[in-house]
Amino acid sequence: MLVSGMQGIILLDAVWLSVYYKAHNLKQSGIVMRMRRKPNLELRFEQCAAVLAENPEEYRGQWLKKYGQYRHLYLEIGCGKGKFTVETARSNPDTLFVAVEKVQSALVMAMERAQKNGVGNIVFIDCDAANIASVFAHGEVERIYLNFCDPWPKSRDAKFRLTAPSFLRSYADILAANGVICFKTDNTPLFTWSVGILQEEGWHLQAVTNDLHHDGPQGVMTDYEERFYQQGLPINRLEAVKTAEVKTCADGTPPRLRNAALSDARNC
Repeated sequence: MLVSGMQGIILLDAVWLSVYYKAHNLKQSGIVMRMRRKPNLELRFEQCAAVLAENPEEYRGQWLKKYGQYRHLYLEIGCGKGKFTVETARSNPDTLFVAVEKVQSALVMAMERAQKNGVGNIVFIDCDAANIASVFAHGEVERIYLNFCDPWPKSRDAKFRLTAPSFLRSYADILAANGVICFKTDNTPLFTWSVGILQEEGWHLQAVTNDLHHDGPQGVMTDYEERFYQQGLPINRLEAVKTAEVKTCADGTPPRLRNAALSDARNC
């Protein structure tokens, strides 16, 4: 049966909302909605060569020397399409931002966004977070941003969470004394789990909230975050400060994570 007029509009709206909430629930469950490969990707990468570090390992320990006009070095792991990166970098002109993204379709969009907006204090790298110690030297970074990373809800996959102990010890190695991790997520089970892990690893937590935008928008939002805010979904955020008690890679391999499932991730 054909549907037309207002009935058709209502039907389309219902379909769109169904798709949106399905995508949101999949993300909360750790099932990643893969971004379609963008057309002309190789050509677009070539056009963004000025903001892409092809061999970032060569800059290890030399980032601020190579880019001598900046005083601070900040790192964003998983920059996505670059909204947060570009807006934060633009408001901190004395800071060099290094944005890490391993999904090339997202990376090229972030680079194009930076170039379109004329923001020149960002360097992008195609890198896995597990390899950041090969890109940054001990104590070289002042701040690390982790925004809306995958929750990996199954216990057997907990080691892949960007707030797992092995990652935290790598961050501790490259962060300066009193360096900070800024962590945001819409996934409350992941946030709660991460708070416990951070405390176990010796980090000092501050500015902890389960509803960042309760009194209105706070700070720069990511693309994901803007959509969630418009839907009235709460955003969790914290800052973790590196102290003398924080464990580093020198403390050895972290114990195996057990009973680490985020069983209620679908419902948050």
